[in-house]
Amino acid sequence: MRMHTSLASLGALLLPLASAQSPGGTGSSNVSSSLGPDEHGFYWIYSEGLSAAFIPYGASIAKLLINDKYGIERDVVAGFDNATAYSLDAAHPHLGAVPGRYANRIQNSTFEIDGQTYHVDPNENPTPEAPNGADTLHGGSDGWDYRNFTVVSHTNDSITFSIVDPDGKEGFPGEVVSYITYTLSNFTWDIKMVAIATTKKTPIMLSSHTYWNLDGFANNETNTALNHTFYLPYSGQRVGVDNILIPTGDIVANKQGSVNDFWSAPKQIGADLQKPEANGNCGFNCTGYDTCWLINRSQDGPYDWRAEGGFVARLQSAWSGIQVDVYTDQEAFQMYSCNGQNATMPLKTSQGLFNNSDFPRTIPQHGCLVMEVEDWIDAINHPEWQREKKQIYGPGGDPYVLQASYVFSINDTATS
Repeated sequence: MRMHTSLASLGALLLPLASAQSPGGTGSSNVSSSLGPDEHGFYWIYSEGLSAAFIPYGASIAKLLINDKYGIERDVVAGFDNATAYSLDAAHPHLGAVPGRYANRIQNSTFEIDGQTYHVDPNENPTPEAPNGADTLHGGSDGWDYRNFTVVSHTNDSITFSIVDPDGKEGFPGEVVSYITYTLSNFTWDIKMVAIATTKKTPIMLSSHTYWNLDGFANNETNTALNHTFYLPYSGQRVGVDNILIPTGDIVANKQGSVNDFWSAPKQIGADLQKPEANGNCGFNCTGYDTCWLINRSQDGPYDWRAEGGFVARLQSAWSGIQVDVYTDQEAFQMYSCNGQNATMPLKTSQGLFNNSDFPRTIPQHGCLVMEVEDWIDAINHPEWQREKKQIYGPGGDPYVLQASYVFSINDTATS
């Protein structure tokens, strides 16, 4: 009975979000009897300039459609042509999903709360001593992005998913109830994630693990996303990591002109990957990015994360002209440059080039990138960072909240 009470109370708090009007856009609360999954299992929402499809598996985004500078519709996120394929894919790259209950990595698959040590499911970097893995990635081998959420609200421009994560699942203490709301309005994709720890103190950190290619994988000059321009105006520092991407506790400066400097000026993602320091930048024998940058906005005093021009990240392609500015209330930003892609994942029928032997209909290494708004990664194992109030939640306390807006526009300015 307690579980249903938790769902009801949290639902009462969040369901109005499904029809709320976003700044600068028009909301729609007209629920149509025709709304629901299409023949491919996709739940569609719409607004001026954007259409998007979602699936219950992982509360994942499956399609995001926008016209490029020529008026050609591009599907700018990776995925599959039908909902069934997501749960069947053995590689499971967390496509467009919500990783949880704790995104990113947990060192040694352990953490401590109030003097008690918890051991969670290891699922990455197996060794002879730890055959299942040396750490936990994205909540374990049955994290949230492996599970089907419940659709609790669906309108023409918004959809809300819910999940109940039981006490002890993947080793995490306490039950967590969460709602994920996606809304479209006026060339903007809004995300709100709320989670409540109902029975015990527990770590919570969520994100959106969407794979982007602003050319819709249709660029006839390159099949990578290394030509995309990236800008992190508030990110002069990053979380230091070891060679399996576990935070060391060090906060590292991104010196101007260095490989990890995206703060001093916009630059193409591939601009510095020929520099010697790029080798190993994303782990052992890896060239690219899988980096957590810190967002340092407080230097300018109090801020409203929604304020126009206050984006924390900008991604832009001169080829398509599509630009997305990311606004968020979070204080860290992870970018992964698809270093692990190896041309085995197919494109959707809504993407790519056809009958062109120079551009196979698969995603190659560096053919996309993931942008994750989040808090400082693995802060639950670094009390010296003093992030406990941002990552440990308990019954009777404040809920976990993540908010982000992805604002699209056309900008075909070329950047080197």
